Parts: sequence; C-alpha cells; structure tokens
Amino acid sequence: MFKTILPLSIFLPAILFACNERGSQVKTDQEIVSYSSWMADSEIKRNPEGWTLDFNEKPKWEYTHGLVMMSMFQVWEVTKEDKYLDYILHFTDFMINEEGEIKTYKKSDYNIDRVNGGKFLIDLYQLNGEGKFKLALLELRDQMREHPRNSEGGFWHKKVYPHQMWLDGIYMGSPFLAKYAAAFDEPALFDDVANQILLMDKYGYSEETGLYHHAWDKSKSQKWADPETGLSTNYWGRSIGWFSMAIVDVLDYLPGEHPKRNEVIQVAQKLADGIIKYQDITGTWYQVVDQGDREGNYLESSATSMFAYFLLKGAQKGYLNAKSKEAGLKAYHGILKEFIRENADGGISITQVCGVAGLGGNPYRDGSYEYYINEVIRDNDPKGVGPFILASLIYESLD
Repeated sequence: MFKTILPLSIFLPAILFACNERGSQVKTDQEIVSYSSWMADSEIKRNPEGWTLDFNEKPKWEYTHGLVMMSMFQVWEVTKEDKYLDYILHFTDFMINEEGEIKTYKKSDYNIDRVNGGKFLIDLYQLNGEGKFKLALLELRDQMREHPRNSEGGFWHKKVYPHQMWLDGIYMGSPFLAKYAAAFDEPALFDDVANQILLMDKYGYSEETGLYHHAWDKSKSQKWADPETGLSTNYWGRSIGWFSMAIVDVLDYLPGEHPKRNEVIQVAQKLADGIIKYQDITGTWYQVVDQGDREGNYLESSATSMFAYFLLKGAQKGYLNAKSKEAGLKAYHGILKEFIRENADGGISITQVCGVAGLGGNPYRDGSYEYYINEVIRDNDPKGVGPFILASLIYESLD
C-alpha cells in the first residue's frame, strides 16, 4: 500500500500532508520538504550517474537529460544546496571534455532535440565562466544556424524528418535560442524564435477543438499527414505540453518591446482556453486529450505536469487569467493525488508517464489513436520527472 500525497494548503505548498486509507497525519517539522526538492532527491538516488536517467545503458546526450538538469539547476537556485549543482557538474564532467566536445552529440544529424541541453549549459557558464561550457554552447548554437528549414523558415524536427515541424521541437529549440539571444546579445534571434511559435499556431491550431495537432508536414507527403492540411490526426497531450512550456519560457527572454510579443501571449491565452476545456474532474488530462471517454485512453502525468507549469507560470507572469490559475492549481493537486507515490525508501515516484511517442520512423508510427494509447507507460520517466519538478517550483513560489 502506498500513500497518496495531498497538499495541506495552497498557501503552504512546502508542507506535506500524507494521507492513506487509515487516516492522515502531518509530517513533523524535521520532515518538511518541498515536492521539488523531494523529487529531485529521489531522482538523484535513482540515478546517481545522471546519464542513466533516461533508462540508458550507454551515455547519450539527449533532450531528457537537458530537461532534468535544468530542473535540478532551478532547485539549486532556490535551495542553494550544493548536492543539486554537484549532480549537474558530475554529469557535465562525464559528458563534455575540456575542448567543449559533447559525448555522442553529432551536429550533422540536425536533430533539434539535441540543443535542449544548451539551456542549462548557459546557466552553468553564467555561473562559473568555465570555457568548456561556452565551447559546447557555440556548437549547439552553430547547429541552429545551419539547421534545415521549410520555405517559411520553420525548423525541421530532424534532418531525417524533412519539412516536418513538431510541437515537441518548438520546446527543444525556441527557449534555447531565446535564452542564448539574451545571454550573448544576439537580438536578431528573437524574430526567429517568435516565428517558430507563430508558424505552429498558424498551421497546427484547430478552431473546432481549441487544441494543437502534434505535427505539421508542409510537404504533405507523410502517411500520417492529412493530404489537404499536412497535419497529424490526433491531439497528443505531451506534445501540446511541450508547446505550452515553450511559450512561457520564451516569454522570459523575448523583449517587452518585441513586435511579436503580444501575438505570442495571445497564443498562450488561446492554448490555455483550449486545454482547460478538456481538464478531467481529477484535475489531470488524458493521453489523447480530447478523447477521455474512449476505451484504452488514460490519465497521463507528463502532459498534466507540463500544463500545470504552463498555467501557473502564465498566470504568475500576468499572461493568463484567474481561470487559468485555478485550473493550474487543480492540475497540481491532481498530480499529487493521482500520480505521486511515496516509496518505501522515503523517496517519491511519478507514475503513468507515457514513455515515448513520435511520428514516422522505422517501425512506422502513424499517429493514430491506437498508436498513442499503446506506447509504453513508465514510472519516473524523465519526461514526467522534469516537468513535475518545474511545476512544483512554480507552485511553491506562489503567494
């Protein structure tokens, strides 16, 4: 039997209220810990070597490592506890040599996922000025100078996926480029960043549902693509979650006077209105967002964590309204009740994470409803761990 963890109060987010079927109790002062730190500590214990956190048997520079290391850095910024920064530096010492070469990274693959880790490298470089971080960053930035694009300037998701833009890819590329532009005074990048978001809004948004399609093939040649629109068929929760996090993270850096800033904010507002329509009574969202009553669909934790982060951060920053904040609070409470498990070792796990989902490739992924609901479901997949830590940090920072 595991405990279901519930918040004692939205005004005291760092206090844990542990409830089981026999009753409830409040943890003592000595046991009080924030969920962000609790999950970060649990992840460090599960994966003391950071490169293993994506169920890897061999080292790999992957977007998931960037996601979790960025979340760890933000926990360190709040707590100033050295164990979080040490964890990140131990990972980078293993993965990046003194010449700035990143183990397993190959720029010529032009895979937009690979640049996501650049965000936490900017943080490290700004913190200690270590040269290898700058050299690695320059290599990731250089990839995006030459990265293939469609005729409207949209980045392909990968070189092997020509003409395709995915919602996932907006998160991988745009916040990194926006952060890089701000850190290294390259303001022309902001136009490119805004354009990526607005292109996906122009082609990927459904007026009928209020949701965004997972991907758009401008060439309309893929089997998963509608022959008239080039869009994939279904609304996969985590893809929309990636897009939502990308928007609020880009807005951290997009200058207030930028001519496209208000348009990006309007996309955030439209997106919030859309996802709130499909929020389950539990506060969470389904794997295929708009088909919660269909057999085989399930409540999924990574998308819900991403939406909680987006709604709470957007409301905190003033982009989204009180309704969005209320939905974000409901989502966060839903995560704790539905997905967070206290383990026998004193750590916590996040359950019901879709392990992976994509389009095309070999074997071919057709984007059907059956495809999305039948992908592997995992506990403690980094695509759930990272967003849960980020959502917890925002929740814990609320007044």
